[in-house]
Amino acid sequence: MESTELQGIHKLPTRAEPYRRLVQFGFLALTVWIGYRFVLFVAQLEAGIPVMVPRPPGVEAFLPISSLISLKYWLLTGVWNDVHPAGLALFLLILGIGFALKKAFCSWVCPFGLLSEYLEKLHRVLFRRQIRLPGWLDFPLRGVKYLLLAFFLWAILLLMGEQSLARFIDSPYNRVADIKMLKFFALMSDTTMWVLLILLALSVVIPYFWCRFLCPYGALLGVVSIFSPLKVRRKAETCTDCQRCTAACPASIAVERLAAVSSDECHACLRCVDACPVEGTLHFSLTARRGRLSGRAIALIIVLAFVLVSGTAHLAGRWQTSITLDEYRYHVQHLDEYGHNRGIVE
Repeated sequence: MESTELQGIHKLPTRAEPYRRLVQFGFLALTVWIGYRFVLFVAQLEAGIPVMVPRPPGVEAFLPISSLISLKYWLLTGVWNDVHPAGLALFLLILGIGFALKKAFCSWVCPFGLLSEYLEKLHRVLFRRQIRLPGWLDFPLRGVKYLLLAFFLWAILLLMGEQSLARFIDSPYNRVADIKMLKFFALMSDTTMWVLLILLALSVVIPYFWCRFLCPYGALLGVVSIFSPLKVRRKAETCTDCQRCTAACPASIAVERLAAVSSDECHACLRCVDACPVEGTLHFSLTARRGRLSGRAIALIIVLAFVLVSGTAHLAGRWQTSITLDEYRYHVQHLDEYGHNRGIVE
């Protein structure tokens, strides 16, 4: 007679991983496409030729600080600024995903999350196992990203008033923040290159180094995700205590000890659910009995959310920037004059 474990083995179609990979690589392709078109857009401006490839508004997803400033300004004034309108729409969408699906943005959408996963695979090849920091070191290091987040929240939410927000939003620096970002990486200094190489090396030696210890965006989503009604839940009566769930968790959460995973580090990747040998013991749901979501459902929710939000913002006139091509041409010729601090006070 087969054991309970064998009777409950997952079948391939029930696994979340194929759907997650499909969504991850889909968004990676979208990111590359947006980046390519943005590079062409800037190149046309610099060459002084007619702009045949327009600026892709999706590039504003990489301006979270500007979007946070836009969010506070909108809440204070009711004005959805038209400098980086798509950035605010995408920022609100990502926060919404953080509330509804925990940190699913990190494990289902973010290209840096995908890169971290493959660096973790390289780590396993090199070290033949996953090396994890001891708790006494891991816990304080995880606090670094929250300190970075606290700094940004303090500087923006507490120090900047309505006039300061408006000055920053309309400053030359903010108006070309996307182009400044492109130049920062395309023409990176030796210091920047070495910092990136060190972070890359650390992410091979210590899996998910950037995501786990330094990413303030991930810290923000972690705070929001604490209030998420959806969680990975464990059915104790069918659990075999095999600990495969904990071994599979990229955040090193002790899933086998919990009735529900409330941790701010949970990415809703569902690796623990896939690893469980007894079907139904682990599930992502609203309650222990209701509102279960499969990997396919999460994939559909995320994709539809991006389509609906971007489409609605476009129809509402809150997607395309109001900056004209003539203004862009002027700013491109004066990029070196725009610094972050000067942009705030001008």
